[in-house]
Amino acid sequence: MNVSRPDETQWVRVIERLPEQVSFVRREIAKAIVGQRQAVDAVLYALLARGHCLLEGVPGLGKTLLVRALGKVLQLNFRRVQFTPDLMPADITGTTILQEQDGHRTFVFSPGPIFTHLLLADEINRTPPKTQAALLEAMQERSVTVAGNTTPLEEPFVVMATQNPIEQEGTYPLPEAQLDRFLFLLRIEYPSLEEERRIVAQHSFTPLEDLQPVWSREQILQMREAVARLPAAPNVIDYAVRLVRATRPADPTAPEFVKRWVRWGASPRASQFLILAGRARAACEGRFNVAMEDVAALAVWVLRHRVIRSFHADAEGVSTDQIIERLLATVPQDLS
Repeated sequence: MNVSRPDETQWVRVIERLPEQVSFVRREIAKAIVGQRQAVDAVLYALLARGHCLLEGVPGLGKTLLVRALGKVLQLNFRRVQFTPDLMPADITGTTILQEQDGHRTFVFSPGPIFTHLLLADEINRTPPKTQAALLEAMQERSVTVAGNTTPLEEPFVVMATQNPIEQEGTYPLPEAQLDRFLFLLRIEYPSLEEERRIVAQHSFTPLEDLQPVWSREQILQMREAVARLPAAPNVIDYAVRLVRATRPADPTAPEFVKRWVRWGASPRASQFLILAGRARAACEGRFNVAMEDVAALAVWVLRHRVIRSFHADAEGVSTDQIIERLLATVPQDLS
């Protein structure tokens, strides 16, 4: 289905209505998910910025439920794949099968679960690298190649992958080059005392039946086009670039604590993603340009899986998030 791109006046109207539309989505998802406001906002930013999310957290915190609720509220085709050690690439991408019709035998492509709008890759670190690579290639190329034939994936195509940070025995952690394909790494934390009381009191079953659809696929594609038009001023782009370059120990602008605690810094893709995600955040707040506050607010989500700590950081108990927070306090937003 072709979706018309918003013209110069239409995209302004789309952005003007977006904060109200986002509040509707938040309200519906709140019927199923107690708390987790940052995670809800992050997956919406990723959807509008054409990015993918990696959700990390212990079992039982609602990672799968969040993605399922999102699919229902946004009226997107949703598929879930439980990643296991015996999962093969063809189990995700699909394969060719031999069919016989009218006495003729032909090979026909049978699409796999990746041909959807919203794919939940549950426990992605449970499957071998070969299968992980097949998924991550499709995330990057937005297409699948089987038996020499390339088939594009219908937009929007968003992957929400989950992983358990506790049980690492018998898992296949994603290498840094593959982690870099994800726009955000979100850590789903334990709920507060009051939130846990509400969860126990309200959720004795999966509460998806009462969720009402808010957006449609056509609306999402128009919102994406509108978000992509939001300008970012040169000084905002400069701040994003300076922040990312400061994560690289060999860069002259890197602070001393980075040279001690960081082994490898973030690539230029991180600078791009800070601005792309910043456009989505600004639009969801009804603003027509990316601000430095957007870059700073998204920095931890964008950088935490792209900054590789050194032995000194491990020995001193310094986390990646602490390094990024210190960078945010060190790198000035404005050089004037």
